[in-house]
Amino acid sequence: MKKIVMTGGGTAGHVTPNIALMPALKEAGYEIEYIGSYKGMEKDLIEKHGIKYYGIASGKLRRYFDWKNFSDPFRVIHGFFQARRLMRKLKPDVVFSKGGFVSVPVVLAAKAKHIPAIIHESDMTPGLANRIASKAATKVCCNFPETVKYLPADKAVLSGSPIRQELLHGDRNKAYAFTGFTEEKPILLIIGGSLGSVFVNNAVRDSLDTLLKDFQIIHLCGKGNLDPSLDGTAGYRQYEFISKELPDLFAAADLIISRAGANSICELLALHKPNILIPLSRNASRGDQILNARSFEKQGFSYVIEEEDVTSKSLTEAICHVHEHSQEYIHAMENSGQMDAIKTIIDLIKEISK
Repeated sequence: MKKIVMTGGGTAGHVTPNIALMPALKEAGYEIEYIGSYKGMEKDLIEKHGIKYYGIASGKLRRYFDWKNFSDPFRVIHGFFQARRLMRKLKPDVVFSKGGFVSVPVVLAAKAKHIPAIIHESDMTPGLANRIASKAATKVCCNFPETVKYLPADKAVLSGSPIRQELLHGDRNKAYAFTGFTEEKPILLIIGGSLGSVFVNNAVRDSLDTLLKDFQIIHLCGKGNLDPSLDGTAGYRQYEFISKELPDLFAAADLIISRAGANSICELLALHKPNILIPLSRNASRGDQILNARSFEKQGFSYVIEEEDVTSKSLTEAICHVHEHSQEYIHAMENSGQMDAIKTIIDLIKEISK
């Protein structure tokens, strides 16, 4: 049996594609172990799948001033030596990284121990962590055709993004039973990302009176973002986070409002769900979600509203427009020619771990 070490963390977007690959890796005969941060959200997500987990020190590499900029480089160096010791102990045949700052010392340690490493970049332009790690990687997978030009020509592989296969097999009737909703009105599903989005949450709640006339609403608002005053509101259900029931909620949703993280929007594409994307603004990010969203808008998969333009009026108008033209969005997604990312990446892992 061959062994693979996977890494990635910080947000669910740096973990869920790894989880999506795990069943195919096991079927291909790989023993899987995982390296992440000590207390990152990736620890709980990975251990739920029965995968052995190792924590290392991790520091964030910021482009802005923060007092932690003086201490975090030492955490990264510490993490590198911890990762080197783990490489010596675990002796993997290959490393697969989904990014996030905890992955940088792991990929660098793999290079130092002459272990091939594959990294995956989901966004249109590579983030800082993957730009650093790409220098030590054997291959760099990416999600968008536009990304290839930003990567080393001899390393770039257009693979698409691995999608959790269970999302494709949800049961609409189970969602009705879980939420208490019926078939009388279409269902609007709002996803604020794994950490939630106060901005999206507020915009939706400000529009509730209008939206509930025509829709039933499932609101995934993130940890600590529940509004107790809305408990018991007819046609409205709010949850901090959903795991097991998520495929069923996707199956029941007629329209989805989401942030524009690359993994999230690729799941919407695979599910052929009409959607409205509200990307993180440049003030809160490096602008990658805006690029992701505009690419999907250009291809006819999504309707995009930037944060600065979101009002109760613009949001309700967008929802009405997308719902009215839902078949056009579905048709565009059905004809997208979306790649089989899992097969592409598994074949690449097999090739370089020979």
